[in-house]
Amino acid sequence: MTLSDNTMQDPKEKYPQPPYPEQSQPIPGSEEDMTPKADHGEKSYKGSGKLAGKAAIITGGDSGIGRAVAIAFAREGADVLIAYLNEDEDAKETAKWIEEAGRKAVLVPGDIQEEAHCKKIVEQAVDAFGKVDILVNNAAYQKTYESLQDITSEELDRTFRTNIIAMFYLCKAAEAHMKPGSTVVNTTSVNAYKPSPNLLAYATTKGAIQNFTAGLGQLWAEKGIRVNCVAPGPIWTPLIPSTMPAEKVKNFGKDTPLQRAGQPAELAAAYVLLASEGSSYMTGSTIQVTGGTPTV
Repeated sequence: MTLSDNTMQDPKEKYPQPPYPEQSQPIPGSEEDMTPKADHGEKSYKGSGKLAGKAAIITGGDSGIGRAVAIAFAREGADVLIAYLNEDEDAKETAKWIEEAGRKAVLVPGDIQEEAHCKKIVEQAVDAFGKVDILVNNAAYQKTYESLQDITSEELDRTFRTNIIAMFYLCKAAEAHMKPGSTVVNTTSVNAYKPSPNLLAYATTKGAIQNFTAGLGQLWAEKGIRVNCVAPGPIWTPLIPSTMPAEKVKNFGKDTPLQRAGQPAELAAAYVLLASEGSSYMTGSTIQVTGGTPTV
């Protein structure tokens, strides 16, 4: 697999650096309204059959990291079910790239806070593909707050139900359909190690995801199902302008050693590795893609 040609390039200068234009969007945000546009590997990712014949579920697959992973998986030979909340246009764009790679795309809108919907996602994957080889738990919700007192019980519940409780639901629903050699890849965050105080609820769930991954990896080892996760740093996705103050969006990623936000395309290879036989001796592990931000 390659992400571009072999030209060496300073990673600080590969993509736009802050300041970015001040901008805001309603939650959950849209790819079309982002400035600059995010790179999901549409023109750069080249597959090599690492996931040939596999069937994958990706939550939050309509945009951002999820779209980049969907494009990469399809170009590696996998059929992909995209689960998303309500961003229909973004989801259709992702499906277009999957189908252009010659793979089957299935779109399932709905709220993963509900266990019944998580079961429906898995059922539709089995109906469409006959199996589930890869489950990518990527969907997430966040919002910034200056004070603990501003976080309502409803907000706390939404964050936990979307970010971590849904993982339990989806893994429970998928377990009976996953054979030895299947994989789960969860999206945690640099916030699991270095929590942002303004993202207290979100950061707490990301720490829980890290622990969930390590525990489930041990629990399912006997079944031959591997469970790993990717910990992104600041990545340029619709979640950023839709959940952060405009001033923070303007300088998003500037404080990393690489001095910029990461692009979704820069995470795709990590997810492909964890979903493929190339990581057959990895379970309960984390790949950190943080722009150099220390995590210890």
